[in-house]
Amino acid sequence: MEKIGPLHRRLPPSAADDQPACNDSTNPCFGELLTGIAAIPATRRRVLQGGLGSLALAFLGWIDLPSAAAGGRPTLNFPALAAARDDAVRVADGHVLQLLYAWGDPVSDGPAFRSDAGNSAAEQAVQAGMHHDGMHFFPFSENGQASSTRGVLCINHEYTDEGLLHADGMAEWSHAKTIKSQNAHGVSVIEVELVGSGAERRWRVVRPSRYARRITARTPLRIAGPAAGAPAMRTRDDARGLVVFGTLANCAMGVTPWGTYLSCEENFNGYFNGLAQPTPEQQRYGIRRGGHGARWHEHDRRFDVASEANEANRFGWVVEIDPRQPTQAPVKRTALGRFKHESATVTLAADRRVVVYMGDDEAFEYIYKYVSDDPFPSSDPAGGGHLLDRGTLYVARFSADGRGRWLALQHGRNGLVAATGFADQADVLIRARQAADLVGATKMDRPEWIAVHPQTGEVYCTLTNNRRRSIADAANPRAPNAFGHIIRWREAGGDAAASDFSWDIFVLCGDPQNADAGQRGNIRGDAFGSPDGLWFDAQGRLWIQTDAPGAAIRSGDYERLGNNQVLVADVGSGEVRRFLSGPHGCEITGLTGTPDGCNLFVNIQHPGEAPGARADPARPLAISGWPANQFPEATGGRPRSATVVIRRRDGRVVAG
Repeated sequence: MEKIGPLHRRLPPSAADDQPACNDSTNPCFGELLTGIAAIPATRRRVLQGGLGSLALAFLGWIDLPSAAAGGRPTLNFPALAAARDDAVRVADGHVLQLLYAWGDPVSDGPAFRSDAGNSAAEQAVQAGMHHDGMHFFPFSENGQASSTRGVLCINHEYTDEGLLHADGMAEWSHAKTIKSQNAHGVSVIEVELVGSGAERRWRVVRPSRYARRITARTPLRIAGPAAGAPAMRTRDDARGLVVFGTLANCAMGVTPWGTYLSCEENFNGYFNGLAQPTPEQQRYGIRRGGHGARWHEHDRRFDVASEANEANRFGWVVEIDPRQPTQAPVKRTALGRFKHESATVTLAADRRVVVYMGDDEAFEYIYKYVSDDPFPSSDPAGGGHLLDRGTLYVARFSADGRGRWLALQHGRNGLVAATGFADQADVLIRARQAADLVGATKMDRPEWIAVHPQTGEVYCTLTNNRRRSIADAANPRAPNAFGHIIRWREAGGDAAASDFSWDIFVLCGDPQNADAGQRGNIRGDAFGSPDGLWFDAQGRLWIQTDAPGAAIRSGDYERLGNNQVLVADVGSGEVRRFLSGPHGCEITGLTGTPDGCNLFVNIQHPGEAPGARADPARPLAISGWPANQFPEATGGRPRSATVVIRRRDGRVVAG
């Protein structure tokens, strides 16, 4: 979900290509590695395989993958949805759709959304933020079992469109507008429940709720881990470097085994007004004069680098939130590194150490993982946050022979010493991108969401697209890469903490009828492009959400692929079916479900996206009237990001 900035989410492709890349290191790009792997004999090559062939498994020393679901492969038991281009959410036959929680809806007791967006900054602080993104359902316990009818929903709010957020758009920018914008960022924590019976069953937000709260760009958060208290984390307002006000640019997420939510700070750089001559460290993170259109620095000096040099170092982290402890301050876990975090997918190693997979969502950036020093104690399933403070951060190097290695970003190892510019471990983590440059990580095409197969432990990562790519080869013959692909890897010995792995490409995405799309391998079914969100359900089905730029959809690159969508894949057979299609200008994201698989929550982000014209509220409305045009209960006037719920009419497992 790479954004060019908070006001202009994406520049048009031609303009985006002109933006300087932050990563000018000489590390190899992923496309270069595909040139080498294409030379491997076909009987040993794994690139573009929809399934895992026995010859490839034998070559890599793997065992056959077990069936994903008891009794056989997971089923795609729904009719594929045709590609759609209308201004509504469409879902596969046999399912029903409900609007649950839209921008401006009250979190608990509080004011309703005004159709002219005239709510005050104080009101916005207790309402749903803008542009819903990553999300997870935390079930309550009922009779010792995880409930599928009651729970807490955590929802990221990634950024704001100021032209929509304020009644008069960007006119006469003020302190009040700055505060309202900051209050529209962050995370919603809401209580939800399924009520009614039969065909009248519906989900609702519980109001009031003792769990409900909004965490915004003004909420006090604790800083923990090796970078806490470091000189580069200290400011005039926080001389100890232990407390930061706010979280922002909250994109994808993760969930810990102890039941907490990990919210990822992504494009934080665009909120800072940088120096006319930025330092190398600031330039590496894209902090430049004027940011990307945010005007917070005019009324909040924290976001003016000339006034507060270290504030930007306090963003770009993973934030841990306990959804069941509404008075507990969220925590920025610095051991996980500082970059444009897209995901923080958690799994356990063979010895129960905590492993967190993360992508840095920008062209030519890297894939990371963190491994805790200590195991997660089965005797204390309620605690574990400290495990995210003590461990080792790694970055991936992909080799052309289909193998790879995790390189430790640890002070004193791999050249990360004072002589190369890294004073200590806090310095390594604050400047994780530069550390990854130095150790020789592989440049990737926008690594975004990461998902771990619940039965096999295989790891899948979306590489959404990279229009700056200039290298063409047999395995990835697109220059530039407008459609993206999904990579997957298996850790050595099936252990998530392993130092080595083997990899292949699950799918090269794109329209098969487009000359630039290239091959799609053994994947069959519905075509798609710009994969973004990933989620495995309990059956082992891979749910893929897409984020093609609105300009590309409207310009013809994606003409046959339709609006952004959700697809379901059987990773063993390679079958892919389209399940849902979104309204005009939206991104589909944040998919999560109830334990029984009978309820699916999905976020519709930025309907009506109009790059370059967000200061004028009329422009997005000319593109989309969603959700008011589809759901009568929604307040009209402006496009609104929202969470929808999907259920089967017969009450069975969604898409099952």
